Amino acid sequence: MAVEFDGGVVVGADTRVTAGQEVTNRVIDKLYKVHDRIYCCRSGSAADTEMIADTVAYQLDFFSVQMGESPSVHVAAQMFNQHCYSHREEMVAGMIVAGWDCRGKGQVYYVPVGGMVLRQAVAIGGSGSTYITGFVDSAYKPGMDKDECLEFTVRGLTVAMGRDCMSGGAARLAIITEEGVQRIDRLEHDLPKLYSGCHDTI
Repeated sequence: MAVEFDGGVVVGADTRVTAGQEVTNRVIDKLYKVHDRIYCCRSGSAADTEMIADTVAYQLDFFSVQMGESPSVHVAAQMFNQHCYSHREEMVAGMIVAGWDCRGKGQVYYVPVGGMVLRQAVAIGGSGSTYITGFVDSAYKPGMDKDECLEFTVRGLTVAMGRDCMSGGAARLAIITEEGVQRIDRLEHDLPKLYSGCHDTI
């Protein structure tokens, strides 16, 4: 998930990768740097999303050399959209593109499976997102500052990991502003404790 605040964005993801019902990787980094202040969150097929992210990162580097300036977050989102849409029959790739540029400041774009671009103040994706739609609707408040957005993202990821068997592990986060990128890892024992709905056995 990713959230805009005045001055930047917070992006976050869990670390679990599954193949069917099997966990194939417990500590992957789903936050992918595609340019200096632009990251994407990947969901869908790990191979498909990695290939698309690598391709867009290469294209953005070429763009910055050719144009003599850093690409905007919107340009990056459009590139992801082109790949997701062009290969919608062969690939399963959903992306959240977030970052900071001097024109639009902090921005979040949702590029769902099949390709489309939506700018949103908060975006969620992946299998765990279906479990936290209600949480996001009730907990998100326009105008939240950086720390509030960080805590909101951590709680959202915690709820998703607690309810979705395809999500889990740690929470990897990035705060992206004009000053740069701050990476934060929150291990399982550092995440908020949530109501489990279970009772002690008698």
